[in-house]
Amino acid sequence: MLLSVVITVMNEEENIPPLIKSLHEALQGLNYEIIFVDDGSTDGTVKQIQALLDEHIRVLVLKRNYGQTVAMEAGIQQATGDYIVTIDGDLQNDPADIPLLLQIAQTEGWEVVAGRRANRQDNWLLRKLPSKIANWFIRQMTGVRLHDYGCTLKLFTREIAKNLGLYGEMHRFIPVLAAMQGARMTEVAVKHHPRKHGYSKYGLGRTFKVMSDLLLVVFFQKYFRSPMHFFGPIGMLVFVAGLIINLYLFILKISGEKIGERPLLILGVILLLSGLLIIIFGFLMEVMMRIYYGAHPERKYQIRQIITATSKSSSSFGSV
Repeated sequence: MLLSVVITVMNEEENIPPLIKSLHEALQGLNYEIIFVDDGSTDGTVKQIQALLDEHIRVLVLKRNYGQTVAMEAGIQQATGDYIVTIDGDLQNDPADIPLLLQIAQTEGWEVVAGRRANRQDNWLLRKLPSKIANWFIRQMTGVRLHDYGCTLKLFTREIAKNLGLYGEMHRFIPVLAAMQGARMTEVAVKHHPRKHGYSKYGLGRTFKVMSDLLLVVFFQKYFRSPMHFFGPIGMLVFVAGLIINLYLFILKISGEKIGERPLLILGVILLLSGLLIIIFGFLMEVMMRIYYGAHPERKYQIRQIITATSKSSSSFGSV
């Protein structure tokens, strides 16, 4: 299999027929598969896909709504192509851009080709402005210089995609996770269309989750392999501050001054103990990392069905 296209969908029944038609037209002549991941739809999305099943299409029906990131990871782990493409199911990404991404990856040797929405067709205040701010923060904090982290249309080599380890709201940080693997990465302008049917299921409500995951990604990027490099300097700084305060108070004490009622004494003791606790926590994190590298990933999602043109149903588990 040359190409796997992974599409996460939730209540997109009106978009399914034109999306499948566009995908078949864009990928004509290629050896490809299309993997739809239904993320807890409550409408006729799955029935619409089933009605259009052929030898190229598979459907993963998750047991409940897990969120876009986990749904995307489920599809990626089921993919068999040498290259894996992720794309939205709302027709705002254009399937006609997929061959371009594939050609660039094959001819220039890129392991990740990320789409950049050149003329984004979204509300400026509610969608585009927050996205610009988020993209700027991510660039500054991670050092990965892409312009559009929020564009779902991306192409990966199978090796990179399978090892992303997505969870939380991590799909926005896929380029950062790929960079942590040493992936060769580029960005390409792609088309973007206004949404014709339905509404976005993954909106501004996830902003705080995204910012929390950004802090986690930065920690992983810089300190995951050696947490002590993060906790050690902080703990030492706090400990030394407490030590200096207590030495100062000790000198006052031997000079005959009373220090028992001074708030500075309490602060000094707190800083000493806090510094020691932070350093100890750093050691514990180091031990946990050693355990992590020797353990298998925890299974975090369940697939209710895998539907193909020849096989209607089977149960499976996936790992994140």
